[in-house]
Amino acid sequence: MLSAFFANFWRDPDRPIPRDEGVLVSPADGHVMFVRRERAVGRRPSKDELESGACESDSLTGDWFPEPPSNPLLFETEQRFEAVAKGQESENDVYRVAVFMSPLDVHVNRAPFAGTLHRMEHRTGKGLRRGPFVAAYKKESQYNERVRSVFRDANDVFVEVTQISGALARTIVPWLEVDAEVRRGQRYGMIRLGSRVDLRAPASLFTPNVCSAEEQNPSHPKGEFVQAGSSILFTPVND
Repeated sequence: MLSAFFANFWRDPDRPIPRDEGVLVSPADGHVMFVRRERAVGRRPSKDELESGACESDSLTGDWFPEPPSNPLLFETEQRFEAVAKGQESENDVYRVAVFMSPLDVHVNRAPFAGTLHRMEHRTGKGLRRGPFVAAYKKESQYNERVRSVFRDANDVFVEVTQISGALARTIVPWLEVDAEVRRGQRYGMIRLGSRVDLRAPASLFTPNVCSAEEQNPSHPKGEFVQAGSSILFTPVND
């Protein structure tokens, strides 16, 4: 039974990749935990900012400079986001779709659009070589050990995909290097066992196309089930 479980876990089926113009496909298999409009309110500090004494420090998530970058939509560094209240939207907002991957789901991750793997960085909790490891189905797991990847397309549009380890899944395996060219739906890495993947995209350019668990839709009580590479998470705003 254990052998059958692991054989099922390591499966990597081919997927039909949508040809629709301008869409973002899911980077992961699983149920959509939530869809949220967010705004950057802080960022990882530079050396000078860290020495300035203006930074805020958290016991697990580390140090934050309490201002976003000049252009948050470039995703130049890891940023701290907060939800945007209705009526307070701005051009620099992003939408985040969080997908929970159970141990029974396919764990290969795929690129949301065609372009370049522009940036990749590994993050852990403050002072930890690995971890922390909150259960991936909890919202607080966003600061578990993680790998943040930024993809850039031919029109200089950037999206951020974060692979987040869970209580069981503690190994994130990238398969590509920075500056690698990717196709929409191309495999670029995986997370072993249960985990979570978040996709952030500019709210001025994309509209979410999925139903989350937070909506309490009786048709999708656990959130809509999506598949990496073939399910469309975002459509262009003009659609």
